[in-house]
Amino acid sequence: MHCPFCRHTDSRVVDSRLIDDGAAIRRRRQCGSCGRRFTTTESAGLSVIKRSGVTEPFSRTKVLVGVRKACQGRPVDEDALALLAQQVEEVVRSTGQAEIDAHEVGLAVLGPLRELDEVAYLRFASVYQNFETLEDFEAAIALLRLDRSARAEESSAGSTP
Repeated sequence: MHCPFCRHTDSRVVDSRLIDDGAAIRRRRQCGSCGRRFTTTESAGLSVIKRSGVTEPFSRTKVLVGVRKACQGRPVDEDALALLAQQVEEVVRSTGQAEIDAHEVGLAVLGPLRELDEVAYLRFASVYQNFETLEDFEAAIALLRLDRSARAEESSAGSTP
């Protein structure tokens, strides 16, 4: 790290603190040459590769905006949306990759959104998976029904002595 004052290449860390809920580290440094102090921030970068090939930084806010549109008019509160966006970011970051395809981000949204609200899930999936016909919607609804009945069977089988 170059000193911003004298451009010397040697500095020592005086203090380190977690910021942004542990997503970044703030370091207080002191230059070995001029003795002046300065602050640096370190964070793990995550970029999203869009369909067009353009790369942009991952944004939890952007995920939140997309999910909020799908949930418009649905009985879903802001706290649940914020938690969903956090879950998506955790899943995406857990891959350990510095760059991730936008398709993978969309897949990470579908699971938690399905648990949160099935109608919002269908709305998001119809755009994300590019539904073009009624049959696309019918197939997605059939999968939701199948999954719901499988979960109902599991819960009734688990409660039987």
